[in-house]
Amino acid sequence: MGFRSWTLYAALAAAGVALDQWIKWLVETRLTMHEAVDLLPFLALYRTYNTGVAFSMFSWVGDKGLIVVSIAVIAFVLYLAAKSDPRHVLARIGFALIVSGALGNLIDRAVYGHVIDYIFFHTPVWSFAVFNLADAFISVGAAAIVLQELIGWLGARKTAPSDN
Repeated sequence: MGFRSWTLYAALAAAGVALDQWIKWLVETRLTMHEAVDLLPFLALYRTYNTGVAFSMFSWVGDKGLIVVSIAVIAFVLYLAAKSDPRHVLARIGFALIVSGALGNLIDRAVYGHVIDYIFFHTPVWSFAVFNLADAFISVGAAAIVLQELIGWLGARKTAPSDN
């Protein structure tokens, strides 16, 4: 696999990190802590900090432990991306998005000791955890990889000889 084949994916990851960090800077400099700014009846901006991973899990590990875990996850995702079929463009975009999101949150942990979250979905009787763009990149990236695998699986089933 040559350098040129990874340039687009590296650029996507770098753009994602830059956008994530720029939005987090805006949140830090313009939003009051723990004060909702309603955008839609079900969506608000809400500045808060996450000392763990998703839903504040593993916050007991501490920021240094989570930095180590983040680096290990990024390394593993890069390994999987390098092993992926070059024709699986959707999966490679997914890997780039996951790396982008993980790096964005890693930067927060390394600089601030926590992750800056600000997207809040809610209804009058229900609310979802507050998250950020990096978290969304990770989720969308994982979904893209699963979709690529599903497409491959369905394609293999279609071309496999039937037992009838």
